[in-house]
Amino acid sequence: MNNNFAECKAHYQQALKAAHKEQRQRVQSGSYPYLQILDEILPDYMTAGEVNLGLIDIPIDKIVGTKTKGRTHAFAANFMPLLAEGSEFGMKWRNLCDAHLSDTGIRDPIFCYEFLGRFYVQEGNKRVSVLKYFGAASILGNVIRILPGESMSKEVVAYRAFLTYYPLTKLYQVYFTQPGSFAKFQAAMGYDEEHQWTEEQQRRFLSGYWLFSEVFHKLGGGDLEISIADAMLAWLKVYPFEKIREMSTQDLTRSIEALWPDIKSIGNDARIEVHTKDVYLDGKEYRNRRAFSLMPSYLNVAFIHEMKPENSNWIRAHEEGSRYLEKTMGDQVVIQRYSGVGTGEMAEKAMEIAIKNGAEIIFTTTAPMIKACRRVAARHPEVKLFNCSVYMPYTDVRTYYSRIYEGKFISGAIAGALSQNNDIGYIASYPIYGVPAGINAFALGAQLTNPDARIHLKWSCTEGNPVKELQEKNIEIISSLDIPQQTFEDAQWGTFRLKANGESELISSPYWDWGAFYLQITRSLLSMEGDAAVFGKREDHAVNYWWGIASGVVGVHWTDQIPEGTKALASLLKIGLKEGTVDPFYRRILSQDGTVRNDGQKVFAAEDILRMDWLCANVIGSIPDFDALTEKGQAITRLQGVYRDRIPPCKSSVQI
Repeated sequence: MNNNFAECKAHYQQALKAAHKEQRQRVQSGSYPYLQILDEILPDYMTAGEVNLGLIDIPIDKIVGTKTKGRTHAFAANFMPLLAEGSEFGMKWRNLCDAHLSDTGIRDPIFCYEFLGRFYVQEGNKRVSVLKYFGAASILGNVIRILPGESMSKEVVAYRAFLTYYPLTKLYQVYFTQPGSFAKFQAAMGYDEEHQWTEEQQRRFLSGYWLFSEVFHKLGGGDLEISIADAMLAWLKVYPFEKIREMSTQDLTRSIEALWPDIKSIGNDARIEVHTKDVYLDGKEYRNRRAFSLMPSYLNVAFIHEMKPENSNWIRAHEEGSRYLEKTMGDQVVIQRYSGVGTGEMAEKAMEIAIKNGAEIIFTTTAPMIKACRRVAARHPEVKLFNCSVYMPYTDVRTYYSRIYEGKFISGAIAGALSQNNDIGYIASYPIYGVPAGINAFALGAQLTNPDARIHLKWSCTEGNPVKELQEKNIEIISSLDIPQQTFEDAQWGTFRLKANGESELISSPYWDWGAFYLQITRSLLSMEGDAAVFGKREDHAVNYWWGIASGVVGVHWTDQIPEGTKALASLLKIGLKEGTVDPFYRRILSQDGTVRNDGQKVFAAEDILRMDWLCANVIGSIPDFDALTEKGQAITRLQGVYRDRIPPCKSSVQI
């Protein structure tokens, strides 16, 4: 052997340099410079026995140490050799190097132990060292798995989850640190949750995995306390798996870089920052900063609508908002509009056209467009993208919605004052973030003017006829879906009285004034403070703008038919909400199960209100299960539902 003596000698010298470099860096950073030793790790854990896995293909990056202390100082922590070139160790390393470079190859399997997803070598350290040096992906080995004892530590919980799905994939590369990830991953790959992978499917995955892994590590992924599979799942929420193999290395790197803040924030529960105040509450005077620069004095703004305005009241409200912006700001904005583009490829294409035509800021006006937004954001980090949705955990697209519960509180107070029999109907839209808060605020408002008020809850996203069902209970006053814009028409919108002849008489309703939102965001981006006030830097958290009555984004209408005293009360409540002296939830609150949700001394944070998944004691009804929702209701709830993290993933559809 050793026909390539000079070449193998040069390789050993390079490996030796890599070892000393690794050792120095670790000493300087205060970390352990040698291989981990399993026998020294195990005493810190309870163990529950051993399982012989037999001969398996071991991912070489999962081999982190040795079983015993014998070879501790022969290798640096990266498995590169530390002993002198002329030593017997050095000679054996070079012989293995020669075998690897020849037609013979390194064929003898190693023997090692696996614990918590990592491997520790008993026999074959030098074989691992040589193959790591040459960048091999895996090595054959006989493996004994040491099972951890019962523990609630995050590491052990994640490993025990891995043990449940490893028999399906037979791949150590498919390892997640976050609960519930495997089911979402199977769906993203187009498989049922219990699907057992074939060898071809394993090869297909690994071909993409190694490409992703290379970029992940170049970007510093090794310093994160997550697995490569965790990061891949974040990427798969934007791109289909096949894109990994279709992209050039440069394009793949760009796509991962664009999602890096989301990847870094995996496992961070406080990922979504809710902004409840508009940027002009501090009284700053608006000045167009571009008027004092060489940049164009206008901002190019694009509105992308899933549907056409004539077919959707929701879209029409946003379209009116864009026209208000255009009318108010005049030549300080250039407006582009695209409608009826759906939520997929056509939506992406519309955004790309808008960017080609100079768009600097893009508003997409329905939640299902979030995936298309994220793909465009990955390609165009210079463009500011907004999506009209609530509580989305993504750093690359700002989301916006309104605190409509404030208007619901006023409507509830009006309904309670007008109710003749204490029974009031309420038709909710979808069980998404913020909707239970609207139900509860309405119930508390009704209780303010009628302590005996009972709110009968129905849902428009389930089968049935909610209005008819409430009418059969002799309920006359019903709160239904809110007026989507300021136009005040007689219909079954808002809170209305249902007459015996089936006609409805409108009483009051909250409404959205999207023009106020678009105006303030656009002015902020043109102001002397610039982008920082609104979009800020891409941090490790997502941002959701959730503005209310104080910012003008939420308003309340009531008719002249209601009594003057009730009007006066509604006006006082509106002023109090605007000035911050009225808080619908600052009072003693019991939920349906008798739990004291507020003792009367607590101010709920915005996140507490958004994430409400309980109902007040005077509400009769419940939040529907996912299976009870219509197809459209299920789609919306997957995106924004209060229990979205508990919804089983949908096969062949990446769960956002």
